[in-house]
Amino acid sequence: MRKALLCMLAVACLAGAAPKKPKLVLAIVVDQFRYDYLIRFRSEYHGGLARLLSQGAVFTNAGFIHVPAITAVGHSTVLTGATPSTSGIVGNEWFDRDEGVRVSSVSDARTQLLGGSGTGSSPNRLLVSTIGDELKMAGGGKPRVIGVSLKDRAAILPSGHMADGAFWFDTKTGNFVSSSYYYKELPAWVEEFNAPRPADKYRGVTWLGHKMPEDNARLFEELEVTPFGNELTEAFAERALASEQLGTREFTDLLTVSFSSNDYVGHRYGPDSPEVRETALATDRLLEKLFQAVDRRVGAGNYLVVFTADHGVAPVPEVNVARKMPGGRVDPAAIRAAVELALVKKYGAGEWVAGAWDLAVYLNQGLIARLKLDLAEVEREAARAIQVLPHISRVYTLEEMKRGWVVRDPVSQKVANGYHLRRGPDVELILDPYWMVGTGKGTGHAAPYSYDTHVPVIFLGAGIRPGLYHAPIAVNDIAPTLATMLEIETPSGSVGRVLTEILVD
Repeated sequence: MRKALLCMLAVACLAGAAPKKPKLVLAIVVDQFRYDYLIRFRSEYHGGLARLLSQGAVFTNAGFIHVPAITAVGHSTVLTGATPSTSGIVGNEWFDRDEGVRVSSVSDARTQLLGGSGTGSSPNRLLVSTIGDELKMAGGGKPRVIGVSLKDRAAILPSGHMADGAFWFDTKTGNFVSSSYYYKELPAWVEEFNAPRPADKYRGVTWLGHKMPEDNARLFEELEVTPFGNELTEAFAERALASEQLGTREFTDLLTVSFSSNDYVGHRYGPDSPEVRETALATDRLLEKLFQAVDRRVGAGNYLVVFTADHGVAPVPEVNVARKMPGGRVDPAAIRAAVELALVKKYGAGEWVAGAWDLAVYLNQGLIARLKLDLAEVEREAARAIQVLPHISRVYTLEEMKRGWVVRDPVSQKVANGYHLRRGPDVELILDPYWMVGTGKGTGHAAPYSYDTHVPVIFLGAGIRPGLYHAPIAVNDIAPTLATMLEIETPSGSVGRVLTEILVD
């Protein structure tokens, strides 16, 4: 009897020592937030970023293991743990060979926009599950999952297929909108948020010498390129937290919030600009505002935060050249023209290119089939035409990917991880470091190099061991770590590992 009592007491003690599950997981993605922004501006952070850095488990060498490093791909990775080769999200846009048209990562002609006019969006192109999906399935649908961002893809892809709602900003109306994929009509609380026209208050307001337009047609687009877009996102996230009663019930809920203004600002002004610095400091303040709202509603110690970014960004080429560093721009029209010219010369007249953008070239496979040409040979011709252009580092073909004819150095491994055999391009190119596809001003991101792939990963909350962790990890490790903490199935496409080093025993 005494032994039995001792055993029961031991089991009770162990159960009492086990970390309790959080009532809420708050997953935050800051669009285009390079890791070095945490270090460069550290002395000026006094809000949410300071809280994360001083109280969280901070990974100093986290990165993405895929190409291209762009918004849809990064957002689809965070809570799936999958690479594009499995998730199917190979870019913001790609040429869909089945549909014969250019599609976006969340385009869905079967849906309608709610709160605006036109076609809606959905996660139907995502081929794998997310942490939110696994939460819903494990909890019999009772956990609540909500996604919020200025961008549709940034709200939809992290929250997953079974999300209760995803909401984004519509620059045509100034409203936060959703899709008929989630609802028959926009929830009443969203209508109430939109009713006082919160975006209108920025009309004519000046930020760092940039005056907001007076007319709505331009105002709603321009406010995204300032911290004002993040302010709207944070305010909407607070309303979602309260209206959906997230973190107040017996099940773990999930709120995903993506701050997109950092990306718009970074593209226009570049990572070395005062605008990027000021946007980072504003993000610090807004994160603290959101954390305080969660503290009040859910309770400190009752929620888990994971913080990361979807990609980094390259320096503005002209800025790099001025400081005696490499850099420049490759005209996308020159890439397309080189392929068209080579294939016309080899095979005769025709529209040989179905689409070309970022690092991808899609050939007209229908034309190739009608002419009974060997697709692999045509791909090689196209690749040779691109390879001779200035500042092209490497070129890969679909046939090479199918057969595994790629040297597995780190860059090629990232290309392979990003290559979905049905959705990937016929030819994919990698430029020299600091060079980018595009013309005009500003900068971009897509490359396999550290400035585009090195991002923050920070966990904060009960069950997390704070501190600095310097060993390399992948952003893909976030999802299996959350799944382990929440005691749910690991998302179906996950390739990451559990970050056991940060978990309290």
